[in-house]
Amino acid sequence: MKFNQPLRRARLLKRYKRFLADVTLEDGREVTVHCPNPGSMMGLSAPESEIWLSLAPPGRKLPFGWELIRVGDHLVGINTAWPNRLAEEALAAGRIEALSGYASRRREVAYGENSRIDLLLESQDRPPCYVEVKNVHLKREAGAEFPDCVTQRGAKHLHELSAMAAAGHRAVMLYIVQRMDCDSFALADDIDPAYAAAFDSARRAGVEMLCYRCDITREGIEITEPLPITR
Repeated sequence: MKFNQPLRRARLLKRYKRFLADVTLEDGREVTVHCPNPGSMMGLSAPESEIWLSLAPPGRKLPFGWELIRVGDHLVGINTAWPNRLAEEALAAGRIEALSGYASRRREVAYGENSRIDLLLESQDRPPCYVEVKNVHLKREAGAEFPDCVTQRGAKHLHELSAMAAAGHRAVMLYIVQRMDCDSFALADDIDPAYAAAFDSARRAGVEMLCYRCDITREGIEITEPLPITR
């Protein structure tokens, strides 16, 4: 996935009300920008951090959207809108081997109890494959972790996938790590024990768990390689 325009460098002043951040642009102006991330962003909102912004489309109230932050020597993607697109591009390019070989894919298909699956993969010669995609950007120790805050919605998705597996379909939870400095993936049990319990239950029910990390530059983001799930 390539960014439509070059990103602009800025310094973070503060993030607040979940979806807002005050920043200082390179020309010294202080502006409020959109923060496209509803989570806690633990470890990713320190004042004076170097960040990168995208220009907002015409008609938006705020002039920029926050895309990347530098943590140590690495860039981290904070925009939770991108993982579905990243997953779809990786599937088209054959970079997620475990999900290859399907004739078609559809996005946002209604299923379960008032839910929509992120990606539905279909072929005439195999059961449909329901793929739920989750964004991951929390890191503690050497590994990526999910979630970074309590997510009842996330637990619901695991229950919905379990029902699909019980019905004879293929069900997959795909975690996309928008950072390059992690060598494994695990659950943040202490942050959301209920989600961890739902994860274990879903895996017992036959839901497949996959995790892939991304390469991130100021030009774009791309899914590259799988990470082991240590949970």
